[in-house]
Amino acid sequence: MIRDLHHVRPVPSEPGRTPLTADEEQRFRALLFTELGNTIADHGWARYPAHTPEDRRRLVDVGRRLSEHWGLSVTVEAEDVCTLRLSLAGHTLEA
Repeated sequence: MIRDLHHVRPVPSEPGRTPLTADEEQRFRALLFTELGNTIADHGWARYPAHTPEDRRRLVDVGRRLSEHWGLSVTVEAEDVCTLRLSLAGHTLEA
């Protein structure tokens, strides 16, 4: 059965992304710190998408905080246009 859609209009798109509140930002960074930290501790490296400059700044900060927490250098490098790789300094990517 085909239904006719009356009075249906496209919903206007919102202008860009809404920024996180200070509390949301803090909780998200804490989550990244824990999850990426656990992955790096297990494997020596972790990948994470970073589509915006804000995402990249956030991951660089998490890498800096992990370095301070562990007393070991954690490097943050771009793998491609939208992915960053966090790794313990000197660790090579294992297939």
